[in-house]
Amino acid sequence: MPDPLPALALRDVHHAFGGRRALTGLSVTVAPGEVVAMIGLNGAGKTTALRVLTGRLRPAAGAARVLGHDPARLPVAAARRFGHVVGAALVDPALTVVENLRVAALLHGLARDAVDDAVVAVADRLDLTPWADARARALSLGNAQRLAVGCAVVHAPDALVLDEPTSALDPRGVVLVRALVRERAASGAAVLVSSHHLDEVARVADRVLAVHGGRVVGTLAPGGAELERRFFDLVLAADVAAEPLADPQTDPQADPRRHA
Repeated sequence: MPDPLPALALRDVHHAFGGRRALTGLSVTVAPGEVVAMIGLNGAGKTTALRVLTGRLRPAAGAARVLGHDPARLPVAAARRFGHVVGAALVDPALTVVENLRVAALLHGLARDAVDDAVVAVADRLDLTPWADARARALSLGNAQRLAVGCAVVHAPDALVLDEPTSALDPRGVVLVRALVRERAASGAAVLVSSHHLDEVARVADRVLAVHGGRVVGTLAPGGAELERRFFDLVLAADVAAEPLADPQTDPQADPRRHA
């Protein structure tokens, strides 16, 4: 049986800001039921890639697809099956936690008779019930981040994109979001997560992609040993490969006989 078509895809994407190259041929695919994590240093291109994938940025070259469609022109039916937290979250600071979750569910086309149950389930799953009636602007940073994730998943999307979803969370919050991500994948959703934290993504991802210099420079097995060392080995190898070859006549360090 052939592999399912990717629900999320970036293919040979290039982009630059003011002459600075942010993406240099980045390609990523995420199949239904799979969690893929992008890991990279600051400035590697992760958030830029996710902005392209969510339709917030048109790339200079390459293609992006969400559920088979261009994210910049996502049909309503596909948009209702998509959830994401990239940059500004779908949260109104003047509304309560429950009100925000209800609005997010309705905007994503969830049937009105299913909204209340969905809101209660997500609030409970992310341990937001004690703050159900609190205004979003009054929440702690960690609770606000959990609310943002809740708004992205309340409609049970088939494709989910999360940029640094646990950056402000305490250990319990990290565990809650991690479990929620795995549950979405177990339900058949494609999930793409961006993070700086190798040990955290290793606990949630099926594949870990090392991103450096605006492209994927290698894949790491989440269950393997010495994940951090292997990541930096990939980064170093990419940097070495990107350096122009030195001329042995002008640079004695480049003489291959020195290494014979």
